[in-house]
Amino acid sequence: MSDLVFLPAHQLAKAIQKREFSATEVLEAHLQHIAKHNPKINAFITLDEEGARQQALLADEALAKGEIWGLLHGVPFTVKDCYETAGIRTTCGYKDFSNYIPKEDATVIARIKNAGGILIGKTNLAIFASDAQTNSDFGCTNNPWNLEYTVGGSSGGSAASVAAGFSPLDICSGLGGSGRIPAHFCGVFGIKPTEQRISMAGGWLAPLEGDKGLQYMYAPGVMTRSVEDLKLWLGIVEGADGKFWQVPPAISEPLDERPLKDYRIAWTDDFGIPVTLETRATLENLVSLLESNGCKVEEASPLNFDYVAAVETYGELTGAWLSNRPIPKLPTLKNDLRKLFSGASVVRGALRGTRMNLKQYAAVMAKRDYFTSQVENFLEQWDAWLVPTTAMAAFSHQPVGRAFEIKGQKVPYLDACVMFTGLFTLTGNPVVVLPVGQTKQGLPIGLQLVGRRWHDMRLLNLAEKIMEITDNFKIPSY
Repeated sequence: MSDLVFLPAHQLAKAIQKREFSATEVLEAHLQHIAKHNPKINAFITLDEEGARQQALLADEALAKGEIWGLLHGVPFTVKDCYETAGIRTTCGYKDFSNYIPKEDATVIARIKNAGGILIGKTNLAIFASDAQTNSDFGCTNNPWNLEYTVGGSSGGSAASVAAGFSPLDICSGLGGSGRIPAHFCGVFGIKPTEQRISMAGGWLAPLEGDKGLQYMYAPGVMTRSVEDLKLWLGIVEGADGKFWQVPPAISEPLDERPLKDYRIAWTDDFGIPVTLETRATLENLVSLLESNGCKVEEASPLNFDYVAAVETYGELTGAWLSNRPIPKLPTLKNDLRKLFSGASVVRGALRGTRMNLKQYAAVMAKRDYFTSQVENFLEQWDAWLVPTTAMAAFSHQPVGRAFEIKGQKVPYLDACVMFTGLFTLTGNPVVVLPVGQTKQGLPIGLQLVGRRWHDMRLLNLAEKIMEITDNFKIPSY
């Protein structure tokens, strides 16, 4: 196993620029690693080996002339296969789109390329990004920590690619938790930035109404093996985009030089559903570690906050979008939701959302503002809020919709998966997933660190300080 394939992106970039390795050497190490291990993991829908080799050669030729393309000069990366990519097919996990080849890159892809990144391929996802497991028309993606277990979804190929050493950085996306759940299940770092801080232009393939269908909540993200790479990515891709007018100019955040002991961090695992004992223990262990390093840490939540109503509101808005979304080959939405996800809070909301009129929709948007205000007002008292990502760690591959047994209670499939992530999709807060624990079976446990809207870089700085006192990325045992 080449050590190159597990170096973080920022270290690879520095090594290439110092000519310790060539871009071609780095790429070939990754391609050989993919060829050896991807058949059992199935992280990819499309590999562009020829195109990547051509770009690596050009990167080496440019460096020989003293030209540096950007902060990621010669560094390979991968992309979730719902993003438009110029000259490389975009399928969203649906074989009938196998011949759809976009003419332009999504904005986040273009900005990574402009910084010198080299695209190696497109990663697998839940078909139409519609599940918390990754099983598309191109097959199921297996967890590098245990091939019998799910990687989560919908950005499951993204997490598997980064965890298994296929790429140091994968651009994912999320609506309900599609980036955060797989990061947690596969033991990598992930970020969901503040809503609309980063352009989603080209973030959803054009035959399925492109990026125009949902103008809020849906956000780009990235998975990496270090917090420093999350910061690097954010600095490269943020900023105004004429293709997606909602995004503001790049935000300058003052450097927070406080030591860890001066931070105030709230925590809870009480979102109205039980979590596994191992999830609770991971949270308590990190809390104890933070306290031993001088942090003020307290179990706290917004006063009288109704988590179930908030997640139902998220469901209503998602259902309103889904009911008009031109997705082929799916069963009738209402019947599908009732059959697969019976009893889940998010589904009760989604079913209402599919039949809302304009007046009702406006009322739901007002509820969204109310819940966002509650979370923001609460976070004014704290530097961050530490909560679980899901109610459990990764689970074995299983039928969609099967409920989980947690602490003697039957928890609906979607509630267990998205109750903790859907809230912050609704409110638009930035969230970083930190891989800080493991189950007795050796499966990763990642926790969500939540910050105030537009304070993404401050949140990442705190995340970096936390990871200095705990374990960092571990190489999986596949």
